[in-house]
Amino acid sequence: MQNEQVFLEQLQNKKTQQQAFNQLLQLYQKPLYNHIRNIVLNHDDADDVLQNTFMKIFQNLHQFKGESKLFSWMYRIATNEALRFLQTKAKKLGFTSEELQQKTISKLESDVYFDGDEIQLKLQKAIATLPEKQQLVFKMKYFEELKYEEISEIVQTSVGALKASYHLAVKKIEEYLQNN
Repeated sequence: MQNEQVFLEQLQNKKTQQQAFNQLLQLYQKPLYNHIRNIVLNHDDADDVLQNTFMKIFQNLHQFKGESKLFSWMYRIATNEALRFLQTKAKKLGFTSEELQQKTISKLESDVYFDGDEIQLKLQKAIATLPEKQQLVFKMKYFEELKYEEISEIVQTSVGALKASYHLAVKKIEEYLQNN
């Protein structure tokens, strides 16, 4: 992508906004979908959240000041949208977030868009036992291979705290996998 500042100006200029936003969609649709899917686990839900995410991004482009990378800002919106979606869905169904996650994981086996094997399913079950923050950090680091600095901008937590969260998450996952 060209210089981010120039691209941002194109996104915020009414004359070039549509073309620049189409380019933004092409560049980030797949990575944001994968990020959201890692959080919500279900394909259809991920599609819904992705649409909401891009609507929010478009509606709030004028507020983006460039204090973080555009990538980080969009991932923060996607993360918040995914978490909000899960909270709302759990509330509608009368479940806790943890119960909803367990039910979603149990449906993964029949999900035609889930291409994991038995080991992947077991890993998802292990991840589900983690607190929300550790889940996010683990998924971003392990599945999306983001750097701690990028995750720090997205979740607005220090790199040191993220490293500690990731380390704890790995230990808990290893423990779960050994015992189940």
